[in-house]
Amino acid sequence: MCGIIGMVGSQPVAPEIYEALTVLQHRGQDAAGIATLDGHRLHLAKANGLVRDVFTAEHVARLRGSAGIGHVRYPTAGCEDSAEAQPFYVNSPHGIALGHNGNLNNTEELKAELIASDRRHLNTDSDSEVLLNILAHELHSQDGGEMSAQGIFRAVDGVHQRCRGAYAVIALIVDQGILGFRDPHGIRPVVLGRREGKRGTEYAIASESVALDTLGFELMRDLRPGEAVLIDFEGRLHEHQSRSAQALSPCIFEFVYFARPDSMIDDISVYKARLRMGQALSRKILSEWPDHDIDVVIPVPDTSRTAALPLAYDLGVKYREGFIKNRYIGRTFIMPGQDQRAASVRHKLNAIELEFRRKNVLLVDDSIVRGTTSRQIIQMAREAGARKVYFASAAPPVRYPNIYGIDMPAPAELVASGKDESAIERELGADRLIYQRLDDLVEACREGNSRITRFDTSCFSGEYVTGVEPGYLEKVQQLRSDRAKSERRSQSSAPRLAS
Repeated sequence: MCGIIGMVGSQPVAPEIYEALTVLQHRGQDAAGIATLDGHRLHLAKANGLVRDVFTAEHVARLRGSAGIGHVRYPTAGCEDSAEAQPFYVNSPHGIALGHNGNLNNTEELKAELIASDRRHLNTDSDSEVLLNILAHELHSQDGGEMSAQGIFRAVDGVHQRCRGAYAVIALIVDQGILGFRDPHGIRPVVLGRREGKRGTEYAIASESVALDTLGFELMRDLRPGEAVLIDFEGRLHEHQSRSAQALSPCIFEFVYFARPDSMIDDISVYKARLRMGQALSRKILSEWPDHDIDVVIPVPDTSRTAALPLAYDLGVKYREGFIKNRYIGRTFIMPGQDQRAASVRHKLNAIELEFRRKNVLLVDDSIVRGTTSRQIIQMAREAGARKVYFASAAPPVRYPNIYGIDMPAPAELVASGKDESAIERELGADRLIYQRLDDLVEACREGNSRITRFDTSCFSGEYVTGVEPGYLEKVQQLRSDRAKSERRSQSSAPRLAS
């Protein structure tokens, strides 16, 4: 999962792209990058780390130009090296810098094509570099490299024909403009906004509407599945709908966890979707456990707060803040190793004993993935004096890997994989475990936009909207296990000898 932003303005855009990336920091804490265009010169700065650590005021000042793109990276399978920070750049045709949110599922096939047929060199293991080179090749194939808006859109159609998976893309094309496009299923989010600038109407493209809000842009709409837009350097907006477009199938985990609650995604308020998740959980509890003895509902900060509040209200019990969060610790879900995730839980959260002592506590979290965090939080509640500790998840059991840009662990490392709910309950050490029903989760999100007929629910259901080639999930498991990641980190940190 990553965050992207692109805009064409009437004054230097780097400071505003920097601000937008800080707002999108929740989508990736591993690396950050900005590319800007000043006349015919492209400026690029990127490195591992948080946005505030990668860029100083001097860095931003040197990123001159009134058009640019930005990216925050969260590493997915096989993508942990600092060389893989985005945007990526190729100098032909014209010069293209690209940032990508998502994951391609036919990367190995595309790599072979690029090397053998397209005669292109790849310098990293990132599927984003593959996507950039596919786009560059398709652009070069249009009219001998002479580009127009329609030629660029034909190139994007060529990308859709060759690439499988989920992708929201922004690209800065020298002499042309800022290009944005979305995969044919619309799995990963991307929005379009406008504002009135000194030279007239300005446009921006971003992963979430909250980034547009911060910059004073009005949200126009989400890009449709398979849609491409081009903002040229005269400030004109060009739009194109690909024939490859399928039914809109947004990733439901965006609403559960990744997106900020103040964002709108595919005309759905993330905040209201999470409120409805809490209401659905309360209905399930009252139906299955009408004589519950819950004294207090306590959220696991921060994502679950929105669901926990209506849950407590509908159950008729107290809502309390029982954990204080250290704001300077990153999101544990996207930390790169099990040891780092486990150690960070106690550094990240501290219990207020008065809210737990001699009470039957219902803890509410957005989801349970590995179970490491949930297990430790339940133990912390007991240590704080809770009589009983119940645990509710606003999402169903996560039993399958996500292959569309969320680096969920290998199935064997998912606490729910191959287990029924009573077994998960025992493993977590909860007195009772309540999961959201998948149908209720879908309805909680779909109520915001009844035109959506399906969501990507693959991590819960095992159903992949793009289909999966035989053997692909096994390869994902090999790449994503904590052991495999640890070995890759060891190899990348070892000294390299010159040949």
